[in-house]
Amino acid sequence: MAEFTPGRYRHFKGGEYYLICTARHSETGEEMVVYQALYGEGGVWVRPAAMWHETVERDGYRGPRFVKIEP
Repeated sequence: MAEFTPGRYRHFKGGEYYLICTARHSETGEEMVVYQALYGEGGVWVRPAAMWHETVERDGYRGPRFVKIEP
């Protein structure tokens, strides 16, 4: 299982986010990542943890969905 540590991350499309914590889905028990956009209105989002560190391939890019850039 990948490590999920709070801190600043960059999405492969360029946006920056702060990983707040992980949580469990109340119905399925699936691990989720709770994070906040560091731009715009600063929306808070949740995404399945399995997607957080996955490799994406899009528009010539192949690499991690999020990369940690600072604690």
